Amino acid sequence: MADSPGILPVAVQNVDTKEVILVAYVNEQAIKEAVKTRTAVFWSTSRNELWEKGKTSGETFELVGIYVNCEQNSLLYQVRPKRGGICHTKNKKGEPRNCFYRRLDLDTRELMNADP
Repeated sequence: MADSPGILPVAVQNVDTKEVILVAYVNEQAIKEAVKTRTAVFWSTSRNELWEKGKTSGETFELVGIYVNCEQNSLLYQVRPKRGGICHTKNKKGEPRNCFYRRLDLDTRELMNADP
């Protein structure tokens, strides 16, 4: 997607915990809407439309800051969850979690569930 004109990857970080919770994409329209509404807005590359995180689930994110990397080819959104998590999956307790809930064990090379 980084090769697509006008589309940039954006890492999304919880401003309070510093946890990286999602990697998504944005375009100029998504950035303008995010700044205007102060919410996490992305560009859905599969649907080819704006994606306002939480619009249907209610699990929205307040946009606290936007950072640009040194090469100006990716962004960091710092957000504060208003309710719940960001991923459509839930842990065993039924709680929403971030999108990076699996980790690769470097010794066994097995995929481990970090938030069962």
